[in-house]
Amino acid sequence: MSSQVHGTQHFDKAKRATLKFSDEAMKTAQDIISHYPEGKQKSALLPILHIAQAEFGGWLSPEAMDYVADILKIKPIEVFEVASFYTMYNLKPMGKCVLEVCQTSSCWLNGAEDIVKYIEKKLNIKVGETTKDGMFSLKVAECLGSCGTAPMLQCGASYHENLTYDKVDKIIEAYRSEGKLKSYTDLDYKNTL
Repeated sequence: MSSQVHGTQHFDKAKRATLKFSDEAMKTAQDIISHYPEGKQKSALLPILHIAQAEFGGWLSPEAMDYVADILKIKPIEVFEVASFYTMYNLKPMGKCVLEVCQTSSCWLNGAEDIVKYIEKKLNIKVGETTKDGMFSLKVAECLGSCGTAPMLQCGASYHENLTYDKVDKIIEAYRSEGKLKSYTDLDYKNTL
């Protein structure tokens, strides 16, 4: 992989040689890939990127994207193009819990901007930053598909809707007490708060 694919990010051949999915993750990846005909493995790219992000610390390094390209038998640039397009993929280290606040029409009209400012103040970070303890990162996202329950935020596979400052406090404290990486592969889809 060249720097042309990943801009200024350094590609570490030694690190790439050591990257490998866990047995369970590889089994899941192979199952997903099996749903597509030979030569069409690229169709499995989005869920495989989710697996890679969950397996490799919550972000997609150049080495992780190269590994995904090898699994799918596609070019590394094809992986980078997709990973850099969608906000759900992180191209730099992030906190264990990435709080993605929807900022489109319904959420904006129902106070998403105020929710973002509240989270920034509460966690002492700005959008795009990570807390000093590495627990939380804050992002804004385009429509997360929960317009009827705006404002909302997503953390991993969990949606948190009808947000208020009190709900945000409870969400942050719940994630802080769990202390674990939240990813899109959690597939719990629980809105418990």
